[in-house]
Amino acid sequence: MNDTSKHAPPQPTGPLRGVRVVEFAGLGPVSFTAMLLADMGARVVRIERPGAMEMERGATMRGRERLALDLRSTEGLATARELLRHADVAIEGFRPGVMERLGLGPAELVALRPALVFGRMTGWGQEGPRSRQAGHDIDYLAVAGGLHPIGPAEGPIVPLNLVGDYGGGALYLAVGVLAALHEAMRSGRGQVVDAAICDGCVSLLSLIHGLRAASRWRDERQSNTLDGAAPYYRSYRCADGLHLAVGAIEPQFHAEFCTRLGLDLKAFAQSDRARWPEQARALEQLFAGEPRRHWEALFEGSDACVAPVHSLAESTRDPHLVARGTFVELEGELQPAPAPRFSHSPAVPRPAMPVMADAQWLADWARPADLGS
Repeated sequence: MNDTSKHAPPQPTGPLRGVRVVEFAGLGPVSFTAMLLADMGARVVRIERPGAMEMERGATMRGRERLALDLRSTEGLATARELLRHADVAIEGFRPGVMERLGLGPAELVALRPALVFGRMTGWGQEGPRSRQAGHDIDYLAVAGGLHPIGPAEGPIVPLNLVGDYGGGALYLAVGVLAALHEAMRSGRGQVVDAAICDGCVSLLSLIHGLRAASRWRDERQSNTLDGAAPYYRSYRCADGLHLAVGAIEPQFHAEFCTRLGLDLKAFAQSDRARWPEQARALEQLFAGEPRRHWEALFEGSDACVAPVHSLAESTRDPHLVARGTFVELEGELQPAPAPRFSHSPAVPRPAMPVMADAQWLADWARPADLGS
C-alpha cells in the first residue's frame, strides 16, 4: 500500500467536485454507481475488506481512493465512523441488517452526520418477503416482469446484467443519491435511499405497462413491435455470420429502408401484422445473401435506421464512437469514457489509488473541500 505523504489524493474535476462519498465495497451495481459519481468529480473512498484490495480492477474501480478496513475491529470501525462524519454520501450493497449489525446503520449515521445521504443497494429492497433472500440480476428482472418479454417465442434470453444490475440498480441508486443530496443541501437533513433492483426494473417497464393498459401490448414473447416480432425492428444474419440491427419504426424511416432494398412498400406494409412472419422470412433470405459490409455500404448515410451489430472489440473501432472519444485509455487499458458529458465542468476518469488511513490522510479528508473557480 502507498503512503499518502508520497501520493496525494486524485484531484477531481466535474460537477460533483467537493462532494465526498464513502463506498462500502459490495454488490457490482454499487461499484458502478461509485464509478459514475467519481467520474463526475466526487471524491470517493472505497472501503474494502483486508486482502480484497486487488480482487477487482478495470473501469468500474476507477476514480476512487481504496482503503482496507476491518469493520469488525474497533480500530476499523472507528476509522469508518470518522470518514462518515465528514462525508456527504455513503453507499452500500449488503443484505438488509448487515450495516446495522456493524453499528453503521441509519440511526448511528444520523447521529454522526445529520445531513448524510445513505444510499442502500439491494436486489429485493430493505423490506418485503424476499428482502433477506439471495438473488442475482436475472432473478430480480424475472420477478419484475422484465425477463419474460425478452427473447424468442421459445423462451426468455438473458440481456447480460445491463437491465437489472446497472439499469434498474446502479443508475437508480445514482439518481436517488443525487436527488437526496440536492434536498439535503436545502434542508440540512439527510435521508436513506432504498434502491432495490426489483423496483428499478419495474420502473424501467413503465412504457410497456402503459402500452399493455392501452391494449397495445400482447403479454407474449415475440408478438409486439419492440420484442422482435416486427420485421422492421429486429436483427438479421448476413452471409458472413455477422448481424445487422434494423430499427425502422417510423413510416418515413421504413419507407427509406424499403427503398434502399428495392422492396414494394405495399408488400411490406408495416400495419399488416398478419404478414409480419412472411415479411421477416423474406428479409432473412435477402440479408443472408450478402456479407454485412455490403449492407453497411448500402445503408451508409441513410435514415433507414440500420446499424451493424458490433462485437465489443468492433465497438472500440467504430468511426463514430472514435470521433466522439467514447473510449479512453487509462493506465494502459481501453475503457468506456465518462457519460454523460458536461460543457462547463467535464468529467475526467482517474485511476484508483490505494491509501493508508494515517493521521495525515484523515486530516486531508476532514478538511473543507476547495471548490476552486
